[in-house]
Amino acid sequence: MSVVTQEAHGPHVPVRLDVERWATRRIRRRVLAVVHTVTAGQRLLEAVRLLEGDCRVQLFFTSAPDVFSNGVAAFLEELNGLVLPWSQAIRTEFDLALAAGHGSLHELYAPVIVLPHGAGHNKIVRGARRGHLVADRGVYGLSRQRLIRDGVLVPETIVLAHQEELTRLGRECPEALRAAEVVGDPCFDRITASLPSRALYREALRTRAHQRLVLACSTWGPHSLLGQRWELLERLVSELPREEYRVAVLLHPHVWNAHGEWQIRSWLAELARWGLTVVSQYTDWVGALVAADYIVGDHGSVTLYGAMTGAPVLMASLPDADVDSASPMAELSSFAPRLLDDRPLRRQLNRSSAAYQSHRYERVAARISSEPGQFARKMRVLMYRKLRLRAPAVRPITEPARLPSMVRYDEPGSVVS
Repeated sequence: MSVVTQEAHGPHVPVRLDVERWATRRIRRRVLAVVHTVTAGQRLLEAVRLLEGDCRVQLFFTSAPDVFSNGVAAFLEELNGLVLPWSQAIRTEFDLALAAGHGSLHELYAPVIVLPHGAGHNKIVRGARRGHLVADRGVYGLSRQRLIRDGVLVPETIVLAHQEELTRLGRECPEALRAAEVVGDPCFDRITASLPSRALYREALRTRAHQRLVLACSTWGPHSLLGQRWELLERLVSELPREEYRVAVLLHPHVWNAHGEWQIRSWLAELARWGLTVVSQYTDWVGALVAADYIVGDHGSVTLYGAMTGAPVLMASLPDADVDSASPMAELSSFAPRLLDDRPLRRQLNRSSAAYQSHRYERVAARISSEPGQFARKMRVLMYRKLRLRAPAVRPITEPARLPSMVRYDEPGSVVS
Protein backbone atom coordinates (compact mmCIF):
# COMPACT_ATOMS: atom_id res chain seq x y z
CA MET A 1 0.00 0.00 0.00
CA SER A 2 1.36 3.42 -0.93
CA VAL A 3 0.36 5.69 1.93
CA VAL A 4 0.98 9.36 1.29
CA THR A 5 2.13 11.24 4.38
CA GLN A 6 2.67 14.93 5.04
CA GLU A 7 6.43 15.18 5.63
CA ALA A 8 8.75 18.11 6.21
CA HIS A 9 9.57 18.52 2.51
CA GLY A 10 5.89 18.61 1.54
CA PRO A 11 3.30 16.26 0.05
CA HIS A 12 4.06 13.30 -2.18
CA VAL A 13 4.69 14.08 -5.85
CA PRO A 14 1.16 13.69 -7.31
CA VAL A 15 -0.31 16.28 -4.91
CA ARG A 16 2.57 18.77 -4.68
CA LEU A 17 1.97 22.26 -5.99
CA ASP A 18 5.10 21.83 -8.13
CA VAL A 19 4.01 18.41 -9.34
CA GLU A 20 5.00 19.08 -12.97
CA ARG A 21 8.64 19.29 -11.92
CA TRP A 22 8.62 15.81 -10.37
CA ALA A 23 5.94 13.67 -11.96
CA THR A 24 6.87 11.34 -14.81
CA ARG A 25 3.52 11.73 -16.50
CA ARG A 26 1.64 15.00 -16.73
CA ILE A 27 -1.80 14.50 -15.20
CA ARG A 28 -4.81 16.52 -16.35
CA ARG A 29 -7.39 15.34 -13.80
CA ARG A 30 -7.24 13.98 -10.24
CA VAL A 31 -9.93 11.61 -8.99
CA LEU A 32 -10.44 10.56 -5.37
CA ALA A 33 -12.11 7.25 -4.44
CA VAL A 34 -13.57 7.67 -0.95
CA VAL A 35 -13.77 4.27 0.76
CA HIS A 36 -15.99 4.21 3.85
CA THR A 37 -16.24 0.42 4.22
CA VAL A 38 -15.06 -2.70 2.41
CA THR A 39 -18.51 -3.07 0.85
CA ALA A 40 -18.39 0.51 -0.40
CA GLY A 41 -14.87 -0.05 -1.72
CA GLN A 42 -15.96 -3.11 -3.66
CA ARG A 43 -18.74 -1.11 -5.31
CA LEU A 44 -16.37 1.77 -6.11
CA LEU A 45 -14.05 -0.59 -7.97
CA GLU A 46 -16.86 -1.15 -10.47
CA ALA A 47 -16.61 2.56 -11.30
CA VAL A 48 -12.89 3.32 -11.03
CA ARG A 49 -12.02 0.42 -13.32
CA LEU A 50 -13.79 2.35 -16.05
CA LEU A 51 -10.87 4.82 -15.93
CA GLU A 52 -8.28 2.14 -16.70
CA GLY A 53 -5.88 2.94 -19.51
CA ASP A 54 -6.40 6.71 -19.39
CA CYS A 55 -3.03 8.35 -18.72
CA ARG A 56 -4.68 11.74 -18.32
CA VAL A 57 -6.22 10.72 -15.00
CA GLN A 58 -4.51 10.08 -11.65
CA LEU A 59 -6.54 8.07 -9.14
CA PHE A 60 -6.18 8.39 -5.37
CA PHE A 61 -7.83 6.44 -2.58
CA THR A 62 -8.68 7.50 0.95
CA SER A 63 -10.35 5.87 3.93
CA ALA A 64 -13.24 7.98 5.24
CA PRO A 65 -14.36 7.82 8.89
CA ASP A 66 -17.01 5.14 9.40
CA VAL A 67 -18.14 2.79 12.16
CA PHE A 68 -17.43 -0.13 9.81
CA SER A 69 -14.03 1.10 8.60
CA ASN A 70 -12.29 -1.97 10.04
CA GLY A 71 -10.90 -3.93 7.08
CA VAL A 72 -10.59 -0.91 4.78
CA ALA A 73 -6.83 -0.58 5.30
CA ALA A 74 -6.27 -4.20 4.27
CA PHE A 75 -8.63 -3.73 1.30
CA LEU A 76 -6.63 -0.70 0.10
CA GLU A 77 -3.31 -2.43 0.71
CA GLU A 78 -4.41 -5.27 -1.56
CA LEU A 79 -5.15 -2.74 -4.32
CA ASN A 80 -1.66 -1.21 -4.13
CA GLY A 81 -3.14 2.16 -5.01
CA LEU A 82 -1.96 5.58 -3.90
CA VAL A 83 -3.67 6.17 -0.54
CA LEU A 84 -4.00 9.58 1.07
CA PRO A 85 -4.78 9.86 4.77
CA TRP A 86 -8.20 11.42 5.34
CA SER A 87 -6.62 14.48 6.96
CA GLN A 88 -4.77 15.23 3.73
CA ALA A 89 -7.60 14.24 1.39
CA ILE A 90 -9.89 16.90 2.87
CA ARG A 91 -7.20 19.57 2.35
CA THR A 92 -6.54 18.67 -1.29
CA GLU A 93 -8.57 19.76 -4.29
CA PHE A 94 -9.73 17.07 -6.72
CA ASP A 95 -11.51 17.24 -10.04
CA LEU A 96 -13.90 14.49 -8.97
CA ALA A 97 -14.62 12.31 -5.95
CA LEU A 98 -16.43 8.97 -5.99
CA ALA A 99 -18.11 7.46 -2.93
CA ALA A 100 -20.54 4.68 -2.05
CA GLY A 101 -21.25 6.04 1.43
CA HIS A 102 -22.30 9.42 2.81
CA GLY A 103 -20.33 10.20 5.94
CA SER A 104 -18.08 13.31 5.98
CA LEU A 105 -18.38 13.98 2.24
CA HIS A 106 -19.12 17.63 2.95
CA GLU A 107 -15.48 18.04 4.02
CA LEU A 108 -14.10 17.34 0.54
CA TYR A 109 -12.93 19.91 -1.99
CA ALA A 110 -14.37 18.13 -5.02
CA PRO A 111 -17.64 17.51 -6.84
CA VAL A 112 -18.88 14.20 -5.45
CA ILE A 113 -20.66 11.34 -7.23
CA VAL A 114 -22.38 9.01 -4.76
CA LEU A 115 -23.19 5.45 -5.81
CA PRO A 116 -25.43 3.00 -3.93
CA HIS A 117 -23.42 0.22 -2.28
CA GLY A 118 -26.12 -2.42 -2.62
CA ALA A 119 -29.15 -3.47 -4.63
CA GLY A 120 -31.76 -0.73 -4.73
CA HIS A 121 -32.62 1.30 -1.65
CA ASN A 122 -34.47 -1.11 0.60
CA LYS A 123 -33.59 -0.31 4.18
CA ILE A 124 -35.25 2.23 6.43
CA VAL A 125 -32.86 3.62 9.02
CA ARG A 126 -33.13 5.99 11.90
CA GLY A 127 -31.51 9.36 11.52
CA ALA A 128 -28.65 10.48 13.73
CA ARG A 129 -27.63 13.86 15.06
CA ARG A 130 -24.34 14.40 16.88
CA GLY A 131 -24.03 10.73 17.68
CA HIS A 132 -27.56 10.30 19.03
CA LEU A 133 -30.45 8.50 17.37
CA VAL A 134 -33.44 10.66 16.51
CA ALA A 135 -37.00 9.73 15.72
CA ASP A 136 -36.89 10.57 12.00
CA ARG A 137 -36.64 7.54 9.74
CA GLY A 138 -35.83 7.46 6.07
CA VAL A 139 -34.75 5.21 3.23
CA TYR A 140 -30.98 4.82 3.40
CA GLY A 141 -29.31 6.65 0.53
CA LEU A 142 -32.41 8.63 -0.43
CA SER A 143 -33.27 10.53 2.76
CA ARG A 144 -32.56 14.19 3.52
CA GLN A 145 -30.65 13.07 6.60
CA ARG A 146 -27.95 11.56 4.37
CA LEU A 147 -27.98 13.98 1.46
CA ILE A 148 -28.40 17.47 2.95
CA ARG A 149 -25.89 19.27 5.18
CA ASP A 150 -26.69 22.71 6.59
CA GLY A 151 -29.38 23.14 3.96
CA VAL A 152 -27.03 22.27 1.07
CA LEU A 153 -27.13 19.15 -1.09
CA VAL A 154 -23.74 17.45 -0.59
CA PRO A 155 -23.40 15.18 -3.67
CA GLU A 156 -23.23 16.81 -7.06
CA THR A 157 -24.56 13.59 -8.58
CA ILE A 158 -26.61 10.79 -7.02
CA VAL A 159 -26.35 7.57 -9.02
CA LEU A 160 -29.52 5.47 -9.19
CA ALA A 161 -30.03 2.02 -10.67
CA HIS A 162 -33.69 2.29 -11.67
CA GLN A 163 -36.04 4.94 -13.02
CA GLU A 164 -38.58 4.18 -10.30
CA GLU A 165 -36.08 5.30 -7.68
CA LEU A 166 -36.55 8.83 -8.96
CA THR A 167 -40.08 8.74 -7.57
CA ARG A 168 -38.88 7.47 -4.22
CA LEU A 169 -36.09 10.06 -4.10
CA GLY A 170 -38.61 12.79 -4.87
CA ARG A 171 -40.71 11.65 -1.94
CA GLU A 172 -37.77 11.46 0.47
CA CYS A 173 -35.72 14.47 -0.64
CA PRO A 174 -37.26 16.43 -3.54
CA GLU A 175 -34.41 18.96 -3.70
CA ALA A 176 -32.05 16.10 -4.64
CA LEU A 177 -33.91 15.18 -7.84
CA ARG A 178 -31.89 17.66 -9.88
CA ALA A 179 -28.72 15.74 -8.97
CA ALA A 180 -30.02 12.24 -9.74
CA GLU A 181 -28.81 10.21 -12.69
CA VAL A 182 -29.99 6.70 -13.58
CA VAL A 183 -27.11 4.56 -14.86
CA GLY A 184 -28.00 0.99 -13.85
CA ASP A 185 -26.47 -1.53 -11.45
CA PRO A 186 -22.98 -3.07 -11.92
CA CYS A 187 -23.74 -6.21 -9.91
CA PHE A 188 -26.94 -6.79 -11.90
CA ASP A 189 -24.86 -6.70 -15.07
CA ARG A 190 -22.13 -8.98 -13.68
CA ILE A 191 -24.66 -11.55 -12.52
CA THR A 192 -26.21 -11.54 -15.99
CA ALA A 193 -22.76 -12.00 -17.56
CA SER A 194 -21.94 -14.83 -15.12
CA LEU A 195 -25.07 -16.96 -15.50
CA PRO A 196 -23.72 -18.91 -18.52
CA SER A 197 -20.74 -20.03 -16.38
CA ARG A 198 -22.85 -21.50 -13.58
CA ALA A 199 -21.31 -24.98 -13.90
CA LEU A 200 -17.82 -23.55 -13.34
CA TYR A 201 -18.87 -21.77 -10.15
CA ARG A 202 -20.52 -24.92 -8.82
CA GLU A 203 -17.36 -26.90 -9.50
CA ALA A 204 -15.28 -24.25 -7.68
CA LEU A 205 -17.51 -24.77 -4.63
CA ARG A 206 -17.06 -28.55 -4.95
CA THR A 207 -20.72 -29.14 -5.74
CA ARG A 208 -21.25 -32.38 -7.66
CA ALA A 209 -23.61 -32.60 -10.63
CA HIS A 210 -26.25 -34.53 -8.65
CA GLN A 211 -26.06 -32.25 -5.59
CA ARG A 212 -28.17 -29.20 -4.89
CA LEU A 213 -26.36 -26.19 -3.45
CA VAL A 214 -28.12 -24.36 -0.62
CA LEU A 215 -26.59 -20.91 -0.10
CA ALA A 216 -27.36 -19.12 3.18
CA CYS A 217 -26.82 -15.37 2.77
CA SER A 218 -26.58 -13.13 5.81
CA THR A 219 -26.35 -9.36 5.91
CA TRP A 220 -25.03 -7.65 9.05
CA GLY A 221 -26.73 -6.60 12.26
CA PRO A 222 -28.94 -8.13 14.96
CA HIS A 223 -31.88 -8.63 12.58
CA SER A 224 -29.86 -10.57 10.00
CA LEU A 225 -29.98 -14.30 9.36
CA LEU A 226 -26.81 -14.81 11.40
CA GLY A 227 -28.08 -12.55 14.18
CA GLN A 228 -31.53 -14.15 14.44
CA ARG A 229 -31.29 -17.73 13.17
CA TRP A 230 -27.90 -19.25 14.02
CA GLU A 231 -29.66 -22.52 14.71
CA LEU A 232 -30.83 -22.56 11.09
CA LEU A 233 -27.24 -23.07 9.91
CA GLU A 234 -26.99 -26.00 12.30
CA ARG A 235 -30.22 -27.46 10.95
CA LEU A 236 -29.17 -27.05 7.33
CA VAL A 237 -25.97 -29.07 7.79
CA SER A 238 -27.55 -31.68 10.06
CA GLU A 239 -30.92 -32.29 8.35
CA LEU A 240 -29.96 -32.23 4.67
CA PRO A 241 -28.27 -35.43 3.41
CA ARG A 242 -24.71 -34.69 2.31
CA GLU A 243 -24.94 -36.94 -0.73
CA GLU A 244 -27.81 -34.83 -2.08
CA TYR A 245 -27.06 -31.33 -0.75
CA ARG A 246 -24.12 -29.03 -0.26
CA VAL A 247 -24.65 -26.17 2.19
CA ALA A 248 -22.66 -22.93 1.97
CA VAL A 249 -22.80 -19.64 3.86
CA LEU A 250 -22.03 -16.19 2.45
CA LEU A 251 -21.57 -13.38 4.98
CA HIS A 252 -21.68 -9.61 4.49
CA PRO A 253 -18.20 -8.01 4.83
CA HIS A 254 -19.46 -6.05 7.84
CA VAL A 255 -19.92 -9.35 9.69
CA TRP A 256 -16.29 -10.32 9.12
CA ASN A 257 -14.93 -6.86 9.85
CA ALA A 258 -17.05 -6.08 12.91
CA HIS A 259 -16.21 -9.33 14.73
CA GLY A 260 -12.84 -10.14 13.15
CA GLU A 261 -11.90 -12.96 10.80
CA TRP A 262 -10.51 -15.17 13.57
CA GLN A 263 -13.76 -14.99 15.51
CA ILE A 264 -16.01 -15.75 12.52
CA ARG A 265 -13.80 -18.69 11.56
CA SER A 266 -13.94 -19.92 15.13
CA TRP A 267 -17.73 -19.63 15.39
CA LEU A 268 -18.19 -21.57 12.14
CA ALA A 269 -15.46 -24.16 12.70
CA GLU A 270 -17.72 -26.87 14.15
CA LEU A 271 -20.31 -26.40 11.40
CA ALA A 272 -17.51 -26.61 8.83
CA ARG A 273 -16.55 -29.98 10.29
CA TRP A 274 -20.17 -31.07 9.81
CA GLY A 275 -19.96 -30.11 6.14
CA LEU A 276 -20.70 -26.36 5.92
CA THR A 277 -18.83 -24.53 3.15
CA VAL A 278 -17.80 -21.03 4.26
CA VAL A 279 -17.41 -18.70 1.29
CA SER A 280 -14.30 -16.56 1.73
CA GLN A 281 -14.78 -12.87 2.42
CA TYR A 282 -12.05 -12.20 -0.15
CA THR A 283 -13.82 -13.94 -2.99
CA ASP A 284 -16.22 -12.68 -5.65
CA TRP A 285 -19.65 -13.38 -4.12
CA VAL A 286 -21.42 -13.24 -7.51
CA GLY A 287 -20.13 -16.67 -8.51
CA ALA A 288 -21.42 -18.26 -5.30
CA LEU A 289 -24.85 -16.72 -5.81
CA VAL A 290 -25.08 -17.87 -9.43
CA ALA A 291 -24.10 -21.41 -8.39
CA ALA A 292 -26.95 -21.83 -5.88
CA ASP A 293 -30.00 -24.06 -6.32
CA TYR A 294 -31.67 -22.53 -3.24
CA ILE A 295 -31.01 -19.15 -1.64
CA VAL A 296 -31.82 -18.80 2.05
CA GLY A 297 -31.57 -15.15 2.97
CA ASP A 298 -32.70 -12.05 4.81
CA HIS A 299 -33.18 -8.36 3.96
CA GLY A 300 -29.66 -7.95 2.53
CA SER A 301 -28.84 -7.02 -1.05
CA VAL A 302 -27.42 -10.44 -1.96
CA THR A 303 -30.78 -12.04 -1.22
CA LEU A 304 -32.46 -9.56 -3.54
CA TYR A 305 -29.92 -10.21 -6.30
CA GLY A 306 -30.83 -13.88 -5.89
CA ALA A 307 -34.12 -13.12 -7.63
CA MET A 308 -32.11 -12.93 -10.87
CA THR A 309 -30.63 -16.42 -10.73
CA GLY A 310 -33.60 -18.73 -11.27
CA ALA A 311 -33.22 -20.25 -7.80
CA PRO A 312 -36.04 -20.13 -5.23
CA VAL A 313 -35.43 -17.59 -2.47
CA LEU A 314 -36.51 -18.56 1.06
CA MET A 315 -36.61 -15.97 3.82
CA ALA A 316 -34.97 -16.89 7.12
CA SER A 317 -35.13 -13.44 8.70
CA LEU A 318 -36.96 -10.33 7.60
CA PRO A 319 -37.52 -7.34 9.90
CA ASP A 320 -40.52 -5.80 8.14
CA ALA A 321 -40.15 -2.53 10.06
CA ASP A 322 -36.68 -2.03 8.55
CA VAL A 323 -37.72 -2.57 4.91
CA ASP A 324 -39.25 0.17 2.77
CA SER A 325 -42.69 -1.02 1.67
CA ALA A 326 -42.13 0.47 -1.79
CA SER A 327 -38.84 -1.36 -2.36
CA PRO A 328 -38.07 -4.44 -4.49
CA MET A 329 -37.11 -6.28 -1.29
CA ALA A 330 -40.60 -5.72 0.09
CA GLU A 331 -42.08 -7.19 -3.09
CA LEU A 332 -39.76 -10.21 -2.95
CA SER A 333 -40.64 -10.86 0.68
CA SER A 334 -44.35 -10.69 -0.15
CA PHE A 335 -44.19 -14.06 -1.95
CA ALA A 336 -40.86 -15.70 -1.01
CA PRO A 337 -41.64 -18.52 1.47
CA ARG A 338 -40.53 -18.21 5.09
CA LEU A 339 -38.42 -21.02 6.51
CA LEU A 340 -40.29 -22.39 9.51
CA ASP A 341 -38.77 -23.94 12.61
CA ASP A 342 -41.39 -26.64 13.10
CA ARG A 343 -41.19 -28.28 9.66
CA PRO A 344 -38.44 -30.37 8.01
CA LEU A 345 -36.12 -28.24 5.92
CA ARG A 346 -35.89 -30.72 3.05
CA ARG A 347 -39.67 -30.62 2.64
CA GLN A 348 -39.68 -26.82 2.67
CA LEU A 349 -36.96 -26.65 0.02
CA ASN A 350 -38.81 -29.10 -2.22
CA ARG A 351 -42.02 -27.16 -1.79
CA SER A 352 -40.30 -23.91 -2.78
CA SER A 353 -39.16 -25.54 -6.03
CA ALA A 354 -42.64 -26.84 -6.78
CA ALA A 355 -44.22 -23.44 -6.07
CA TYR A 356 -41.58 -21.43 -7.96
CA GLN A 357 -43.19 -18.86 -10.26
CA SER A 358 -40.57 -17.39 -12.57
CA HIS A 359 -42.65 -14.39 -13.60
CA ARG A 360 -42.81 -13.11 -10.01
CA TYR A 361 -39.03 -13.32 -9.60
CA GLU A 362 -38.50 -11.74 -13.01
CA ARG A 363 -40.70 -8.81 -12.01
CA VAL A 364 -38.60 -8.24 -8.88
CA ALA A 365 -35.35 -8.60 -10.82
CA ALA A 366 -36.56 -6.03 -13.33
CA ARG A 367 -36.92 -3.54 -10.46
CA ILE A 368 -33.22 -3.79 -9.56
CA SER A 369 -32.04 -2.09 -12.75
CA SER A 370 -33.92 -0.29 -15.48
CA GLU A 371 -30.71 -0.12 -17.56
CA PRO A 372 -29.67 -3.78 -17.93
CA GLY A 373 -26.19 -4.17 -19.35
CA GLN A 374 -25.64 -0.41 -19.42
CA PHE A 375 -23.88 0.45 -16.16
CA ALA A 376 -20.32 0.44 -17.53
CA ARG A 377 -21.20 2.61 -20.52
CA LYS A 378 -23.43 5.08 -18.68
CA MET A 379 -21.22 5.39 -15.62
CA ARG A 380 -18.17 6.08 -17.76
CA VAL A 381 -20.05 8.72 -19.74
CA LEU A 382 -21.09 10.35 -16.47
CA MET A 383 -17.58 10.41 -15.00
CA TYR A 384 -15.97 11.82 -18.13
CA ARG A 385 -18.66 14.46 -18.42
CA LYS A 386 -17.90 15.56 -14.87
CA LEU A 387 -14.16 15.49 -15.62
CA ARG A 388 -14.72 17.52 -18.80
CA LEU A 389 -12.70 15.03 -20.84
CA ARG A 390 -13.48 13.07 -23.98
CA ALA A 391 -14.02 9.42 -23.07
CA PRO A 392 -11.84 6.75 -24.74
CA ALA A 393 -13.31 5.25 -27.87
CA VAL A 394 -13.03 1.64 -26.65
CA ARG A 395 -16.40 0.39 -25.42
CA PRO A 396 -16.27 -0.96 -21.84
CA ILE A 397 -17.40 -4.54 -21.30
CA THR A 398 -18.80 -6.35 -18.27
CA GLU A 399 -16.71 -9.34 -17.24
CA PRO A 400 -18.24 -12.43 -15.56
CA ALA A 401 -17.39 -13.06 -11.92
CA ARG A 402 -14.15 -14.72 -10.87
CA LEU A 403 -14.38 -18.24 -9.46
CA PRO A 404 -15.41 -18.26 -5.78
CA SER A 405 -13.11 -19.57 -3.07
CA MET A 406 -13.76 -21.15 0.32
CA VAL A 407 -12.31 -20.78 3.79
CA ARG A 408 -10.02 -23.69 4.57
CA TYR A 409 -9.77 -24.82 8.16
CA ASP A 410 -6.62 -26.94 8.07
CA GLU A 411 -4.44 -23.79 7.92
CA PRO A 412 -5.69 -20.71 9.87
CA GLY A 413 -6.38 -17.71 7.70
CA SER A 414 -5.98 -19.51 4.38
CA VAL A 415 -8.47 -20.12 1.63
CA VAL A 416 -8.64 -22.63 -1.16
CA SER A 417 -9.56 -21.67 -4.71
